[in-house]
Amino acid sequence: METLHNAKVMNRFDLTKRLVAKLKDEAVIGGIGNSNFDLWASGHRPQNFYMLGSMGLAAPIALGFALAQPQRRVFALEGDGSLLMQLGCLSTIATRAPRNLCVILWDNGVYQITGSQPTPAATARTDFVAIARASGLPQSHWAADEAEFESLVDASLAGEGPFFIGVRVDSQPAVAQPERDPSRIRDAFMRGVGSKG
Repeated sequence: METLHNAKVMNRFDLTKRLVAKLKDEAVIGGIGNSNFDLWASGHRPQNFYMLGSMGLAAPIALGFALAQPQRRVFALEGDGSLLMQLGCLSTIATRAPRNLCVILWDNGVYQITGSQPTPAATARTDFVAIARASGLPQSHWAADEAEFESLVDASLAGEGPFFIGVRVDSQPAVAQPERDPSRIRDAFMRGVGSKG
């Protein structure tokens, strides 16, 4: 059985670049802080949405978008601290069961954007994949290394979800940040996914 402890600690920016390299018209909702900073630095795409100041809402927003556009694959990039704010969303995702949704959890054990305070999960060794499975998401896995991360992403691009990929990452700071204009981010995303002319 998979456990949190057999997963290699990887680099979030490297894995984000690997994800983006596989995408065509899929939508990506980048959670607050380094999740969206790395998404921006990996190559801006009009189908990317960069969260600003809305902790814990990447997965719920991605769920709504996946239901609104069921023909498009949707990824949520969420940090461990953010997911702790909205653990109930996993049960809602399981209940609605969008086949086109994949949640990627970056677990570094800290609230990195606010000063790297340890998350409660870091000290309790919370297993987010076990929580996702217990919430009704059987296609939930820890990525043991970079190759398995890419394999799990490939499976989520080809198969029927929802999917949940847990990844242990280091706390390297992001190399760039997106623009900080919420209305421009929203409008660019809406045009990128065909929701606005």
